[in-house]
Amino acid sequence: MKRETLFLKFAVVLMGLPVLALCIFILPKIAKFFAILIPNLSYLQYPFLIGLYATAIAFFIALYQTFKLLSYIDKNLAFSDVTVKAIKNIKCCAITISALYVLFMPLLYLIAEVDDAPGMILIGMAIIFGCLVVSVFAAVLQKLLQNAIDIKSENDLMV
Repeated sequence: MKRETLFLKFAVVLMGLPVLALCIFILPKIAKFFAILIPNLSYLQYPFLIGLYATAIAFFIALYQTFKLLSYIDKNLAFSDVTVKAIKNIKCCAITISALYVLFMPLLYLIAEVDDAPGMILIGMAIIFGCLVVSVFAAVLQKLLQNAIDIKSENDLMV
């Protein structure tokens, strides 16, 4: 195993641990707080929780695809179709997270309005735009990698 990818794999695992802890310990408390804060909208705590868990699942799928991508790099398969597929899956996960946050933005607005916390809207917007940046970067990387693979296959045919 190469040293650089070992560090990156470790960083991927470290990125996943706080999100896992957040899903286990903090998100249920946030949903209960939402139900207490707005009693007439307490039935929305479960869709809110489901939406947050859905984004966490998409995040973990993207982390898994990143881990697979690093494994492909270790195996000298950096310029292959499997890496393009992994990058495509990462792009789809980032778009999914953005779409889910766009859908739940009105709910975040209600929470921010009652709690008088305009920062929640900004955090939601930062997550949306951050995921969109990741998806655009992954799309560009996917296209560049696919072009490199095509050029490599053309050169292999000429020899």
